Amino acid sequence: MLDTKPLLLKTDFPPLKRQGLKNLQVNLGYRCNQSCSHCHVNAGPGRTEMMSAETVSLLVDVLRQTCPDTLDLTGGAPEMHPQFRDIVREAVSLGITVIDRCNLTILVTEGYEDTAEFLAEKGVTVVASLPCYTEQNVDQQRGKGIFKQSIDGLQRLNQLGYGRDSGLPLNLVYNPGGAFLPPPQQQLQETYRERLYRDFGIDFNELYTITNMPISRFGATLLAKGDYEPYMQLLKDNFQAANLEGLMCRDTVSVDWQGNLFDCDFNQMLAMPMVASDQLIASDRQRHLQDLLPSNLEGQTIVVGDHCYGCAAGQGSSCGGALA
Repeated sequence: MLDTKPLLLKTDFPPLKRQGLKNLQVNLGYRCNQSCSHCHVNAGPGRTEMMSAETVSLLVDVLRQTCPDTLDLTGGAPEMHPQFRDIVREAVSLGITVIDRCNLTILVTEGYEDTAEFLAEKGVTVVASLPCYTEQNVDQQRGKGIFKQSIDGLQRLNQLGYGRDSGLPLNLVYNPGGAFLPPPQQQLQETYRERLYRDFGIDFNELYTITNMPISRFGATLLAKGDYEPYMQLLKDNFQAANLEGLMCRDTVSVDWQGNLFDCDFNQMLAMPMVASDQLIASDRQRHLQDLLPSNLEGQTIVVGDHCYGCAAGQGSSCGGALA
């Protein structure tokens, strides 16, 4: 697969400093029941990388001692990790808000049919990927039959109170279907709300628009089609300095399936680890979960590259949607 990383390392993106740790985003592994064209972690059914029981135990220790505001569980399909429910139970018992980044189809996949009930019982916030409200667009990006399964998953969540009960938030995620920026989030949200309710009786809380990053599968596609340079120019032409303050890397730490630390999920996929000091150079040791126990991250340098323009372009982009 073509790799954009060498093109991203030399950058003029503005330097950034951390504000501390509020959110811990943990990738439990790359195994997934889908293989989506825009997936920046290259997840799929054939991937075997999964967080070990030892690392899960360390994660629980970190949660107990640092008690972040939010534990954001992702993958792959995080629900496919054998200790997913144990992690959720522990975090909830500590009063930590838990987010499950759900692809929706896992909720109707054999062996996982009671997942939605478990999420509702524990009050987990569901952030669900749904790149469009039409079958053709979703199946084109994610595979034949995925749209219908996604709608089935959403209806199951609604029946349990998600998107309708204030204690069970259901937020959807839109990724563009090509090399262009997302439309205005609020405008698209209203279109989603109207179409999903009219066509399927589905309710949800918010829609998050997330810019496609020029890395992994999407980056390789850009290179193969000759679209990489025009897309990067689009991101840079739409750079908004006002977005820098709200970038998710300012208060979020990303953890990979091996327990290694990164400034964001995208740096994780580019193997650009969090630096150990206030220097934009690689440290002599990869920072790991245990380093969070004694650490004060405030003021530390964030590792940046040209892909960071994806988060700062237009309305801005984060795991919580647009910044503007």
